[in-house]
Amino acid sequence: MADGTDRKRVQSVLFVCAMNAIRSPMAEALARHYYGKSVYVQSAGVRQGERDPFVTAALDELGIDGSKHKPRTLVDLEEWEGLNFDLIVSLSPEAHHAALELTRTVAADVEYWPTADPTLVQGTREQMLDAYRDVRDGLNYRIRLRLKGS
Repeated sequence: MADGTDRKRVQSVLFVCAMNAIRSPMAEALARHYYGKSVYVQSAGVRQGERDPFVTAALDELGIDGSKHKPRTLVDLEEWEGLNFDLIVSLSPEAHHAALELTRTVAADVEYWPTADPTLVQGTREQMLDAYRDVRDGLNYRIRLRLKGS
């Protein structure tokens, strides 16, 4: 399973982080950009967050529009459309705990992709944006590796 060859095809994926403001919306935008025609993609947070303009800037560099994202929680998503996903990818420890709790009532595979919080980086605007680029590029790599063939 480490090489991904015996994983079943993913038809729907949910990315979860703490507040659906940085990591999970970035992952959602990237996955939709590359696999949106073949995989249903959503994102949510454990808690309510606010949209982060650095996410929009980092995605814009790849030609992906992230400006319309509205942060939502797992509760919001469950109320709006349910939580019927093949795969739940958690991007923070808090999100991973919530994802594992969900699998008590939802039949989904859960994968934990520890992803740094770029807001912890201080410095110039460019240094801060570099932290967001690092998160973006790391997620981009993992998404393309994991969803390839879906």
